[in-house]
Amino acid sequence: MDPLKIHFEVDGEDFSSAGEASVEMKKKLRQLGIPADVIRRCSIAMYEGEINMVIHAHGGTADVEVYPDRIVIILEDHGPGIPDIDLAMQEGYSTANDRIHNMGFGAGMGLPNMKRYTEDMTVESTVGVGTKVTMTVKL
Repeated sequence: MDPLKIHFEVDGEDFSSAGEASVEMKKKLRQLGIPADVIRRCSIAMYEGEINMVIHAHGGTADVEVYPDRIVIILEDHGPGIPDIDLAMQEGYSTANDRIHNMGFGAGMGLPNMKRYTEDMTVESTVGVGTKVTMTVKL
């Protein structure tokens, strides 16, 4: 069975629009009758990924695939890439600048929270090319 696919463009120039894709995804999952706890976990993971794309990569794309037994979220950007994924996965590690910190972002919890709220997460990144994060939440 082919999954239901939902595509979002993440605007990397506007912090006020950060999170719009996760809000839209939440609405669509609710319309599909997905359980509230699954929607919450997907929304948190997607929001953290969106914020990371805005902070570090000037935006990107988010694709959500809904299968009968799982939801797969694929986030891709063409940002600077992550030089050390293991380091980036540590809670509290952040490369965000002071301007980002002063706006209340960049606490170094994005990737750890994305992993925490999903059953499976892979991060593929090439410095100077971009990053792809694939997350799965089971139904």
